[in-house]
Amino acid sequence: PQPIAPGPLAPAQIAGATPDRTNSMSRIERAEQRTALTFVAPALLWTLAFFLVPFAAMVLLSLAHLEGREVVQAYDLGNYVKIFTDPSLLKGIFVSLEITMTVTVISVLLAWPLAWIIATQVPPKYQRLAIMLAVLPFWTSYVVRSYAWALVLGQNGVLMQGLIGIGLLDAPIQIMATRTATIIGFVHFFVMLLTLTIYANLIQLSPNYARAAADLGASGWQTLRLVILPLTLPGIMTGAFLTFVLCIGDYITPQILGGNNELSMPQLIMLQLGRRGDFPMASALSVVLMALVTLAYAATARWLKMDRV
Repeated sequence: PQPIAPGPLAPAQIAGATPDRTNSMSRIERAEQRTALTFVAPALLWTLAFFLVPFAAMVLLSLAHLEGREVVQAYDLGNYVKIFTDPSLLKGIFVSLEITMTVTVISVLLAWPLAWIIATQVPPKYQRLAIMLAVLPFWTSYVVRSYAWALVLGQNGVLMQGLIGIGLLDAPIQIMATRTATIIGFVHFFVMLLTLTIYANLIQLSPNYARAAADLGASGWQTLRLVILPLTLPGIMTGAFLTFVLCIGDYITPQILGGNNELSMPQLIMLQLGRRGDFPMASALSVVLMALVTLAYAATARWLKMDRV
């Protein structure tokens, strides 16, 4: 008799699994999904209750307008039109962006060398002490730090009196209640934040990268510029994004150090709430502020190719 050629095997037979085993695996996967959802549910409910719902209410309120002292829900874009046509409101957007970008750039330029020195030049047993000293500004209240800078930068403050004492100035100059004072206060705080993110990136780099670059004939500067710096870009961009978010939404530092000569967006929002009681306009400004932060995140994620993960 001729041997019977075997027919094509079913997928389950090829994998060595029976239908009962396949159904059992499906039940296990569904059980694991339910378990994962059980653990994630509290965070989802928290986000829904304290972020998504309030944000949706704020968006709806931004579509209303103020008539006298009453809020009238009209579902129109009048507040947004006013934001981008009123010079005082539009200037607040540009002031916030200019201050935030300036602070971010200066903080990166100061934080990267500091993080590199701690990670490569400080002995490992002293690096924790160096990092602890670097984060000392976080140990004090944010308001206290701002008022401390007000005492330093005032016309009768430590800085002016010191410069006059050594003969560099004949009379005190105006730094307080200016954009410069706001930037100084911000940079003092965010340099430390960026130092932490960049340092965390630097200590993860293998020394073999620098050795390989040296074997290929690269100088120390070329290794730093073409090898080490590109590899630390994730830490730089993470810290820069956090700096952008915290800086553009900050109200205390511009209010204490910058005065009211030029208002940032948080100051405009508080002005609408405190003096005018215009909650719809304050909501519209807040939505615009959220949109700017979202755009910054999208730009950062795309640049780092995080959207492919």
